[in-house]
Amino acid sequence: MNYKLIFVIIAIIVFYIINIKSSNKSSNNIIIKENYENNKYYTYLTDNWNKIFVDGNRNSASSMFFKFIIDIPQLSFTDFLEYNKLYCAVSGSLISPNSPANFIMIEEFNTNQKICGDYYMCCWPCLCDVMKYAKVIKMNHKFTDGEKTFYAITIANPCSKTDFPAEVTKSYICNGNKLNTEKNHIIKKDGVDRLVIGVLHNGHICSEEEQKQIMNNDITGNRCNQRNNMPIDKLQYGMGDIFIKLAK
Repeated sequence: MNYKLIFVIIAIIVFYIINIKSSNKSSNNIIIKENYENNKYYTYLTDNWNKIFVDGNRNSASSMFFKFIIDIPQLSFTDFLEYNKLYCAVSGSLISPNSPANFIMIEEFNTNQKICGDYYMCCWPCLCDVMKYAKVIKMNHKFTDGEKTFYAITIANPCSKTDFPAEVTKSYICNGNKLNTEKNHIIKKDGVDRLVIGVLHNGHICSEEEQKQIMNNDITGNRCNQRNNMPIDKLQYGMGDIFIKLAK
Protein backbone atom coordinates (compact mmCIF):
# COMPACT_ATOMS: atom_id res chain seq x y z
CA MET A 1 0.00 0.00 0.00
CA ASN A 2 1.35 3.39 -1.02
CA TYR A 3 0.84 5.38 2.19
CA LYS A 4 2.55 8.43 0.72
CA LEU A 5 0.01 8.58 -2.13
CA ILE A 6 -2.91 8.13 0.30
CA PHE A 7 -1.57 10.95 2.48
CA VAL A 8 -1.30 13.28 -0.55
CA ILE A 9 -4.88 12.47 -1.62
CA ILE A 10 -6.23 13.12 1.90
CA ALA A 11 -4.32 16.42 2.08
CA ILE A 12 -5.80 17.52 -1.26
CA ILE A 13 -9.34 16.64 -0.10
CA VAL A 14 -8.90 18.53 3.18
CA PHE A 15 -7.50 21.53 1.28
CA TYR A 16 -10.54 21.69 -1.01
CA ILE A 17 -13.02 21.28 1.91
CA ILE A 18 -11.39 24.15 3.82
CA ASN A 19 -11.39 26.38 0.75
CA ILE A 20 -15.03 25.62 -0.05
CA LYS A 21 -16.09 26.47 3.53
CA SER A 22 -13.98 29.61 3.46
CA SER A 23 -15.48 30.61 0.13
CA ASN A 24 -19.02 30.03 1.40
CA LYS A 25 -18.30 32.01 4.57
CA SER A 26 -16.87 34.86 2.51
CA SER A 27 -19.89 34.75 0.22
CA ASN A 28 -22.27 34.85 3.20
CA ASN A 29 -20.42 37.81 4.65
CA ILE A 30 -20.77 39.66 1.34
CA ILE A 31 -24.52 38.95 1.24
CA ILE A 32 -25.00 40.12 4.84
CA LYS A 33 -22.97 43.26 4.16
CA GLU A 34 -25.01 44.00 1.04
CA ASN A 35 -28.26 43.53 2.99
CA TYR A 36 -27.19 46.33 5.32
CA GLU A 37 -25.64 48.64 2.76
CA ASN A 38 -28.39 48.29 0.15
CA ASN A 39 -31.28 48.74 2.56
CA LYS A 40 -32.09 52.46 2.41
CA TYR A 41 -34.34 52.23 5.46
CA TYR A 42 -31.66 50.65 7.63
CA THR A 43 -29.06 53.12 6.39
CA TYR A 44 -31.32 56.09 7.15
CA LEU A 45 -31.86 54.89 10.74
CA THR A 46 -28.16 54.27 11.37
CA ASP A 47 -27.22 57.61 9.82
CA ASN A 48 -29.61 59.33 12.23
CA TRP A 49 -28.74 57.24 15.27
CA ASN A 50 -27.31 60.19 17.21
CA LYS A 51 -30.41 62.26 16.48
CA ILE A 52 -32.67 59.50 17.75
CA PHE A 53 -30.58 58.62 20.81
CA VAL A 54 -28.58 61.66 21.82
CA ASP A 55 -26.63 59.76 24.49
CA GLY A 56 -26.38 56.58 22.37
CA ASN A 57 -28.48 54.47 24.75
CA ARG A 58 -31.25 52.57 23.00
CA ASN A 59 -32.15 50.20 25.90
CA SER A 60 -35.93 49.67 25.75
CA ALA A 61 -36.23 53.06 24.04
CA SER A 62 -37.98 51.78 20.92
CA SER A 63 -40.55 54.56 21.34
CA MET A 64 -37.83 56.91 20.11
CA PHE A 65 -37.57 54.94 16.86
CA PHE A 66 -41.33 55.06 16.35
CA LYS A 67 -41.53 58.82 16.97
CA PHE A 68 -38.59 59.52 14.65
CA ILE A 69 -40.08 57.38 11.88
CA ILE A 70 -43.64 58.68 11.99
CA ASP A 71 -42.33 62.26 11.89
CA ILE A 72 -40.33 61.73 8.67
CA PRO A 73 -41.58 64.29 6.09
CA GLN A 74 -43.47 62.94 3.06
CA LEU A 75 -43.70 59.44 4.54
CA SER A 76 -45.71 56.83 2.65
CA PHE A 77 -47.44 53.98 4.48
CA THR A 78 -45.19 51.44 2.73
CA ASP A 79 -42.06 53.25 3.88
CA PHE A 80 -43.51 53.55 7.40
CA LEU A 81 -44.01 49.79 7.59
CA GLU A 82 -40.54 49.03 6.21
CA TYR A 83 -38.88 51.29 8.78
CA ASN A 84 -40.84 49.66 11.58
CA LYS A 85 -39.52 46.21 10.66
CA LEU A 86 -35.99 47.25 11.59
CA TYR A 87 -36.09 47.62 15.37
CA CYS A 88 -37.36 45.55 18.28
CA ALA A 89 -40.14 47.17 20.31
CA VAL A 90 -38.92 45.42 23.47
CA SER A 91 -35.15 45.97 23.40
CA GLY A 92 -34.84 49.00 21.14
CA SER A 93 -32.11 47.25 19.18
CA LEU A 94 -31.86 47.33 15.39
CA ILE A 95 -32.83 44.22 13.41
CA SER A 96 -31.05 42.96 10.32
CA PRO A 97 -32.78 43.85 7.05
CA ASN A 98 -34.91 41.05 5.57
CA SER A 99 -35.20 39.28 8.92
CA PRO A 100 -38.29 37.02 9.11
CA ALA A 101 -41.30 38.03 11.18
CA ASN A 102 -42.80 35.99 14.02
CA PHE A 103 -46.53 35.33 14.31
CA ILE A 104 -47.76 36.40 17.75
CA MET A 105 -50.84 37.70 19.56
CA ILE A 106 -51.19 40.70 21.87
CA GLU A 107 -54.26 41.80 23.79
CA GLU A 108 -56.02 44.96 22.68
CA PHE A 109 -56.07 47.72 25.29
CA ASN A 110 -59.32 47.87 27.29
CA THR A 111 -61.03 45.10 25.29
CA ASN A 112 -58.77 42.09 25.97
CA GLN A 113 -59.49 41.05 22.39
CA LYS A 114 -56.66 38.90 21.05
CA ILE A 115 -54.98 40.59 18.08
CA CYS A 116 -52.69 38.48 15.88
CA GLY A 117 -49.97 39.76 13.60
CA ASP A 118 -46.33 39.76 12.58
CA TYR A 119 -43.63 40.97 14.96
CA TYR A 120 -39.97 41.62 14.17
CA MET A 121 -37.59 40.91 17.04
CA CYS A 122 -33.91 40.71 17.90
CA CYS A 123 -34.17 37.52 20.04
CA TRP A 124 -36.92 35.09 20.98
CA PRO A 125 -37.46 36.23 24.63
CA CYS A 126 -38.75 39.55 23.27
CA LEU A 127 -41.72 37.66 21.81
CA CYS A 128 -42.71 36.53 25.29
CA ASP A 129 -42.23 39.95 26.85
CA VAL A 130 -44.23 41.89 24.26
CA MET A 131 -47.09 39.37 24.35
CA LYS A 132 -47.36 39.55 28.14
CA TYR A 133 -46.61 43.17 28.97
CA ALA A 134 -47.75 45.24 25.97
CA LYS A 135 -51.19 46.11 24.59
CA VAL A 136 -52.16 47.10 21.06
CA ILE A 137 -54.35 50.03 20.05
CA LYS A 138 -55.78 50.62 16.58
CA MET A 139 -54.22 53.83 15.29
CA ASN A 140 -55.04 56.09 12.34
CA HIS A 141 -52.44 58.28 10.69
CA LYS A 142 -52.34 60.32 7.50
CA PHE A 143 -49.50 59.36 5.17
CA THR A 144 -48.67 60.68 1.70
CA ASP A 145 -50.86 57.95 0.19
CA GLY A 146 -53.82 58.67 2.45
CA GLU A 147 -55.03 57.88 5.95
CA LYS A 148 -54.16 54.37 7.06
CA THR A 149 -55.01 52.19 10.05
CA PHE A 150 -52.64 49.88 11.89
CA TYR A 151 -52.14 48.35 15.32
CA ALA A 152 -49.67 50.26 17.49
CA ILE A 153 -47.88 48.36 20.27
CA THR A 154 -48.11 50.34 23.50
CA ILE A 155 -47.22 50.28 27.18
CA ALA A 156 -48.57 52.22 30.15
CA ASN A 157 -46.91 55.39 31.46
CA PRO A 158 -43.88 54.11 33.45
CA CYS A 159 -42.69 57.52 34.67
CA SER A 160 -43.91 57.33 38.27
CA LYS A 161 -42.38 53.90 38.91
CA THR A 162 -40.09 53.67 41.92
CA ASP A 163 -38.22 50.84 40.21
CA PHE A 164 -37.79 52.59 36.84
CA PRO A 165 -34.87 50.64 35.29
CA ALA A 166 -31.57 52.50 35.56
CA GLU A 167 -30.46 51.01 32.23
CA VAL A 168 -33.06 53.13 30.39
CA THR A 169 -32.54 56.85 29.75
CA LYS A 170 -35.54 58.19 31.64
CA SER A 171 -35.49 61.64 30.00
CA TYR A 172 -36.20 59.96 26.65
CA ILE A 173 -39.54 58.73 27.92
CA CYS A 174 -40.49 60.96 30.82
CA ASN A 175 -40.93 64.58 31.75
CA GLY A 176 -41.30 64.25 35.50
CA ASN A 177 -44.14 61.80 36.11
CA LYS A 178 -45.64 62.45 32.69
CA LEU A 179 -44.72 61.01 29.31
CA ASN A 180 -42.36 63.16 27.26
CA THR A 181 -44.60 64.18 24.37
CA GLU A 182 -41.78 65.98 22.54
CA LYS A 183 -39.72 62.81 22.16
CA ASN A 184 -42.45 60.17 21.98
CA HIS A 185 -45.71 59.43 20.22
CA ILE A 186 -48.56 59.16 22.71
CA ILE A 187 -51.99 57.62 22.16
CA LYS A 188 -54.82 58.71 24.43
CA LYS A 189 -57.36 55.92 24.76
CA ASP A 190 -60.38 56.14 27.07
CA GLY A 191 -58.73 59.05 28.85
CA VAL A 192 -55.44 57.18 29.40
CA ASP A 193 -52.10 58.07 27.80
CA ARG A 194 -50.22 55.11 26.31
CA LEU A 195 -46.64 55.14 25.00
CA VAL A 196 -46.25 53.77 21.45
CA ILE A 197 -43.22 51.45 21.19
CA GLY A 198 -43.74 49.74 17.83
CA VAL A 199 -46.06 48.23 15.24
CA LEU A 200 -47.82 44.88 15.04
CA HIS A 201 -47.74 44.22 11.31
CA ASN A 202 -50.77 42.78 9.50
CA GLY A 203 -52.75 43.01 12.73
CA HIS A 204 -56.21 41.43 12.89
CA ILE A 205 -58.54 39.74 15.38
CA CYS A 206 -57.20 36.25 16.02
CA SER A 207 -59.17 33.21 14.99
CA GLU A 208 -59.36 30.26 17.39
CA GLU A 209 -57.05 28.30 15.08
CA GLU A 210 -54.46 31.09 15.09
CA GLN A 211 -54.53 31.27 18.89
CA LYS A 212 -53.95 27.52 19.10
CA GLN A 213 -51.15 27.79 16.55
CA ILE A 214 -49.38 30.43 18.65
CA MET A 215 -49.89 28.60 21.95
CA ASN A 216 -48.66 25.31 20.45
CA ASN A 217 -45.56 26.88 18.93
CA ASP A 218 -42.30 25.85 20.60
CA ILE A 219 -41.29 29.47 21.27
CA THR A 220 -44.51 31.48 21.64
CA GLY A 221 -46.09 28.58 23.50
CA ASN A 222 -43.64 26.37 25.38
CA ARG A 223 -40.65 28.67 25.93
CA CYS A 224 -42.77 31.77 26.59
CA ASN A 225 -44.84 29.87 29.14
CA GLN A 226 -41.65 29.00 31.01
CA ARG A 227 -40.22 32.52 30.73
CA ASN A 228 -43.41 34.29 31.75
CA ASN A 229 -43.65 32.21 34.90
CA MET A 230 -40.11 33.05 36.04
CA PRO A 231 -39.46 35.65 38.77
CA ILE A 232 -38.14 38.83 37.16
CA ASP A 233 -34.81 38.60 38.97
CA LYS A 234 -34.23 35.12 37.48
CA LEU A 235 -34.56 36.16 33.85
CA GLN A 236 -31.27 35.70 32.03
CA TYR A 237 -32.25 36.10 28.39
CA GLY A 238 -33.00 39.04 26.12
CA MET A 239 -33.49 42.36 27.91
CA GLY A 240 -34.13 40.48 31.15
CA ASP A 241 -35.98 42.60 33.67
CA ILE A 242 -35.32 45.96 31.96
CA PHE A 243 -38.35 46.05 29.65
CA ILE A 244 -40.52 44.20 32.13
CA LYS A 245 -39.82 46.74 34.89
CA LEU A 246 -40.63 49.46 32.39
CA ALA A 247 -43.86 47.92 31.09
CA LYS A 248 -45.48 45.86 33.86
